[in-house]
Amino acid sequence: MLLGSAWGLDRVFPPDMARFENLAREVTARDGRTLSVLPAPGGVWRLRTRPEDVPPNVLALLIAAEDRRFATHPGVDPMALLRAAAQWIRAGRVISGGSTLSMQAARLLEPRPRNLRSKLIEIARALQLEWRYGKRGVLEIWLTLAPQGGNLEGLRAGALAWFGRAPSALDAGQGALLVALARRPEALRPDRHPEAARLARDAVLLARARDVASAAEIALAGDVPTSRIPLPRLAPHFARQQSEGPTTIDLDLQRAVEAVAREALQRLPERVSLALMVSDLRTRETRALVGGDWMNPSRAGALDLTRAVRSPGSTLKPLIYALAFEAGIVTPDTVLEDLPRRFGDYAPENYDRAFQGRLRIADALRQSLNQPAVALLNELGPLRLASAMKAAGAPPRLPPGTEPSLPLALGGVGVTLREMVGLYAMLGDGGRAAGAGQSVVEPRAAALAVSLLVTPFPGGGPAGIAWKTGTSWGGRDTWALGLDQRHVVGVWIGRPDGTPMPQATGARLALPLLAQIFERLPSAPRQAAPQRPLTAASGPPTDSLRLLFPPPRATLPEAGRVVLRAAGGQRPLTFLVDGAPLVTDPARREVGWVPPGPGFYRITVLDADGAAAGVDLRVR
Repeated sequence: MLLGSAWGLDRVFPPDMARFENLAREVTARDGRTLSVLPAPGGVWRLRTRPEDVPPNVLALLIAAEDRRFATHPGVDPMALLRAAAQWIRAGRVISGGSTLSMQAARLLEPRPRNLRSKLIEIARALQLEWRYGKRGVLEIWLTLAPQGGNLEGLRAGALAWFGRAPSALDAGQGALLVALARRPEALRPDRHPEAARLARDAVLLARARDVASAAEIALAGDVPTSRIPLPRLAPHFARQQSEGPTTIDLDLQRAVEAVAREALQRLPERVSLALMVSDLRTRETRALVGGDWMNPSRAGALDLTRAVRSPGSTLKPLIYALAFEAGIVTPDTVLEDLPRRFGDYAPENYDRAFQGRLRIADALRQSLNQPAVALLNELGPLRLASAMKAAGAPPRLPPGTEPSLPLALGGVGVTLREMVGLYAMLGDGGRAAGAGQSVVEPRAAALAVSLLVTPFPGGGPAGIAWKTGTSWGGRDTWALGLDQRHVVGVWIGRPDGTPMPQATGARLALPLLAQIFERLPSAPRQAAPQRPLTAASGPPTDSLRLLFPPPRATLPEAGRVVLRAAGGQRPLTFLVDGAPLVTDPARREVGWVPPGPGFYRITVLDADGAAAGVDLRVR
């Protein structure tokens, strides 16, 4: 009968678990360490803490200090209550409350004024909590809701904020301070009252010392912390999109990438932001992500710019070349001429508005020349590129009512950084798309395109990285994407509102960050360009001095800057026009020249051994 009545009262008056369930959200890294914490409504840092999250010696401290007979009573300790009542009668005031951990858990769930009525309700609730949830459940409630000063609740939040570590890593002295804080959280805050906090911590240690006959832990406890540590807020844009629990983020790598971002943002002009991303090449899992300057509203910090749709500039060119290799249109050694050409009403120009003349396809990709890329896309058909992008997880976004056309080759389409990282992962993974593993490009063609991108970073950096930069019209978007055999890295820099950045380029802004991130990645075997035998299309032997541009008896249709280019021979090379030397970088095999006007010119190149090569050129 009594049991049935208790059961009925429990169902009619269940405990209010709202505070226990209204938790801050903790997102963890792939190894289980805390990555980011998002507060509960009201700005309270309340994190679930289970008994198994806390070292046994800290639980022993808690029980010794707060409820020695916790293991044997049903939620209420009659002896403690009798002692508290006797003290109250003798002193005329409350000396000790006689509260068990179960009664404290009831009070933490439903805070009430401290009076006799509230105490009676706590007694009833304590019995109810023990009946419903058992000893472990009561401990979890206490560990999760125990106040830790300010807007901190629970030992996990206290451990992170006061010691910068998970509760499982607490030592006895640190655990004792958190137990003491729960008694008087504001009066014992170590950042405001360090001496009071130290004395209270030592009292908790002494309470247990009576059990273990040792107070050595007090001597080892040291000083209390005097400042609060910000709770982890790594990868805030990524964490905000995740449910509670482990993610694919590498915590140490995320810290390193965020450090690169912070340093770069200090140098970038006002209103210019960035987005960075590191992905696992094989699994496509995100290992690090920076969505923008999340603390800066002037840089649209609330937006995840890895999801912003932007123009990719020249970063689609490697896919175009891979498709061309697959179709057999060209090989890396195919020789072409980079000269002015129109495709209907479309007349693309190179970034420097100069033309390189005769050169190999491999060099055209490495130099990111526009004319060859557009010519290849003209052969393939823009729809082939659009279909490959979609299959790779980067669906092309075009203005309503338009069809894919040749400007796709130079960035006339909308994509996101996340999609471009996935596209480069596809190229680096043998042309295989994510998920079901659909083949987007034949493996050899994809590997060949990637191998042509393996060149040293201009400003120095790790070797063996395949990389490509891109710049959209007006410098609105600057890109750098790269990969080795384990990771793909993407960098975007621009203004979130899409306004121009005059003189900005991917090589100047984004590429240095790409190199810095690769320097911080775990070491991995680097990609190496395969050694390919010379074919008939390769031209003359590579060790003989020759002019690649201009070709013999070439005629340029109009005056303008011309890049004279040579191959072979021993550097330094000297370029001459009608016998007059041009100022040349000794390390380079090319030099810019602006013809003074129409006419005939003799172009000559000399190498360090005295070999010479020359051609005649006409400018209309």
